[in-house]
Amino acid sequence: MGATAWRPYAMMVSVEKRMVTIKGIPTLIAISGSGRNLLCLHGWGASHESFAELREAMRDDPVCIIAPDLPGFGGSGDLPGAWSTDDFADFVEELVRVLTLHDVFLFGHSHGGRIAIKLASRGAPWISHLFLCAAAGIRRPKHWKRCFGIYAASLGKTLFSIRGLRIFQRVARKYLYKLLMVHDYERAEGTLKETMIRVINEDITPLLSAITMPTDLFWGEEDTMTPLKDGEIMNKKIVQSVLHTFEGVRHRVHRDRAAEVAEVIRSNL
Repeated sequence: MGATAWRPYAMMVSVEKRMVTIKGIPTLIAISGSGRNLLCLHGWGASHESFAELREAMRDDPVCIIAPDLPGFGGSGDLPGAWSTDDFADFVEELVRVLTLHDVFLFGHSHGGRIAIKLASRGAPWISHLFLCAAAGIRRPKHWKRCFGIYAASLGKTLFSIRGLRIFQRVARKYLYKLLMVHDYERAEGTLKETMIRVINEDITPLLSAITMPTDLFWGEEDTMTPLKDGEIMNKKIVQSVLHTFEGVRHRVHRDRAAEVAEVIRSNL
């Protein structure tokens, strides 16, 4: 057919993986390229691998992409207890200190975007440019439905653990979670479930006006997890922000439109 055969992204870009202890937690950090530091924070349930397409799109750019697996995810250690968004932000601050990073481009997707907003609102001096991709953190009417779903799912688990009902537990739990749209909760275990409740209960909207560094927002127009309206709110409240929208794209903007996202980052180098 004349086209180059498809190869997995992990085989196309050389990625160095390091295990570093951050705040007592063994942390897997994936690093590729050299140049301006681009620190990438992944979403809930993901890992450093979610930035494979972005690594490929920027393989020839003077950029060092640093993507840690956040505690509780990927190849990193478990959370020591239920964390808040502030705890995740403190963890990233310590990671930056340990790696001695300066003049950083900070990129956050979904939950990683929530953490990036927290860091930027603190006025972290090491952040020179902020990139938010389908960032989570704005509470909307649907948020309350999701919170109710998580609590109901937890109640359902308790109910079906009663002797005599246990044989229905697996099937019932699956359909209850599907009905309530809490699939992340279904996959979470132990402290991750408690952590998820804590982070989604916080509304980061009041923090947005405290962000003063240049910011680019990337949003899929068909995103149902963090709707475009959230991006528009962030664009309005973050003074130096530009909103980039993508038709026909849902929550995976950084993967499905990696080339366009890379071009925006590249233009700011």
